[in-house]
Amino acid sequence: MDAETIENQFSLRMSQSLYEDLHGHLFPGDRDEHGAVIEAGLAVLNGRRVLLARRLWKAQDGVDWVPGTRGYRMLPAAYVTKRIRDCRAERTVYLAVHNHGGQGSVAFSDVDLSSHKRGFPALLDVMQGIPVGALVFAEDAIAGDIWTPGGGRHAIKEAIVVGQRRLLLTPVPDSHDGAIDPRFDRQVRLFGTQGQSILGKSRVAIIGVGGVGILLAEYLGRLGVGKIIVVDPDHIDPTNLPRMVDATAWDAKSWLVAKGRPNWMRILGRRLATPKVRLASRIIRKANPRAKVLCFQTDMENAEVLRAIKGCDYMFLAADSHRARLLFNALVHQFLIPGSQVGSRIRSDLKSGVVEHVHTVTRWVLPDVGCLLCNQQINAARLQEESISSVMRKRQKYTDDPDVVAPSVITLNATTAAQAANDFLFYMTGLAQPDAFNGYLRTHPLRRRLEMLSPRRDPSCLDCGISSDSRGSRGDSVPLPLVG
Repeated sequence: MDAETIENQFSLRMSQSLYEDLHGHLFPGDRDEHGAVIEAGLAVLNGRRVLLARRLWKAQDGVDWVPGTRGYRMLPAAYVTKRIRDCRAERTVYLAVHNHGGQGSVAFSDVDLSSHKRGFPALLDVMQGIPVGALVFAEDAIAGDIWTPGGGRHAIKEAIVVGQRRLLLTPVPDSHDGAIDPRFDRQVRLFGTQGQSILGKSRVAIIGVGGVGILLAEYLGRLGVGKIIVVDPDHIDPTNLPRMVDATAWDAKSWLVAKGRPNWMRILGRRLATPKVRLASRIIRKANPRAKVLCFQTDMENAEVLRAIKGCDYMFLAADSHRARLLFNALVHQFLIPGSQVGSRIRSDLKSGVVEHVHTVTRWVLPDVGCLLCNQQINAARLQEESISSVMRKRQKYTDDPDVVAPSVITLNATTAAQAANDFLFYMTGLAQPDAFNGYLRTHPLRRRLEMLSPRRDPSCLDCGISSDSRGSRGDSVPLPLVG
């Protein structure tokens, strides 16, 4: 498929809460047609244009949804004008919505398409360069007619509902065809050939491939994920070997960096050591030679890295920095990309060395739940510290003591990595239960306890809130934090 054709494809993403609100309005059980308007952000993700549902206006029957002059029902001109002006003020896309009967497939009627031809050119003039369009829903199906400046007219390829489990809506049923690699036979028995096909087509990012991230690389490779983006600036060090699967002394250049070697030799050894992203790629390809791995030996803030991540279906944040947390959280809410933030912590008494506390955590961050800002998981002081250079950090220290290196053990890392990988697996394949707990999970291995934390949500939050100042579902219209 050529680039021009790909760029002309549209898809839609929406949060689970918005979809449930819309679905309840369109299908209240009366088998009638109902109307609404969606305000949507717009982004180019992985070469395709994606509409990001930001706000829902439900048309009131008999007031904003009335008998049509040419068709069965319509949105009256005054209501359309009001909603168009709202979208123009926010620089967002106007989408008129209604429903048809049936299940599994849907299409616009000839009357619907004729009304678009009559009305959408004028709406485009009002919107001053921003697309307009319409959506029609049936049970478990969607079709779209999107008009762009210059005379372009495009269908909706698919809509993805982002929540505890991924829901895919298309104009007609999407069926898997083609053989599944026999190596996946045992897991196909859990989620079927359709589930394996979904994993094979999915695009996932792992940000940070240290002790937790490298296990995620192994798990995703063996699950059969089709494209994996790995991001980490560091090289393998001898201290990494106990917890970095498949890493060897050769990767760490242990004989060059050993104590007692000349300084120049140790510097050379660190430069020649295997980058962590290359180790991750090697692990993934051993598990699944068909997987495509895109490696970025840099920080997450790199513009090219962010372009790649924005096209993902899911993200894992296994990096420690609060700058990475800030960007990750913004990506979840601005582009509706679900993700998991994972890690483990060991705290010991500095004098006695007695282990006081051990925990691992898996934070599921979705557009509707788990915002890291709302739950004080992004520290302003740490952000400031991470934003200054290493030279400045040394100047600001009150002592000459080296930075404290956090303890890390592979078995603890495996606990959080496995939970995060399962969350991803059940989300993508639709196996997640509707009543499953969707908050944070924290384990306390020393006490053999599991803690379930329900995240808070602040309506005024600038990432996940619903105010006009929020970046929620804004797409490409606002810059990401720390970028541009």
